[in-house]
Amino acid sequence: MTLIELAALFEERKSWLVTTDDLSKDALHIYFGLALFVTVRLIWRRRGGWLVAWLAVLAMACGGEFLDMTAEANRAAIQPDAAHWHDIWNTLFWPTVLLIVGRWLQPAARADAPAPNALSGENAERGLEQA
Repeated sequence: MTLIELAALFEERKSWLVTTDDLSKDALHIYFGLALFVTVRLIWRRRGGWLVAWLAVLAMACGGEFLDMTAEANRAAIQPDAAHWHDIWNTLFWPTVLLIVGRWLQPAARADAPAPNALSGENAERGLEQA
């Protein structure tokens, strides 16, 4: 599949979603950005997950706009650059907000909680066979 065919297929599927679900293209960008952000964040639970999720949304937004521009060039109906930046902004706005406040959304580790594998009490010095 060539890049032109891929761009045409992408444009066709996006148009189908907009007409089927009665959504605006702006809402479609917002929903897809949030869905990808939350999905990646749930999968990547380790340190840096917020940034990885945001970078995934950035890559999706830029890739989608590249496909849009390729499809527009093929149809000789190129949109102004401001329209493409608007789409990227719509896609990244809420993931950016979540990236900024995400640090406070995670529960802090409790300092008074014992380590999960720590032995305590009267059986702390006994071997497993004696306990």
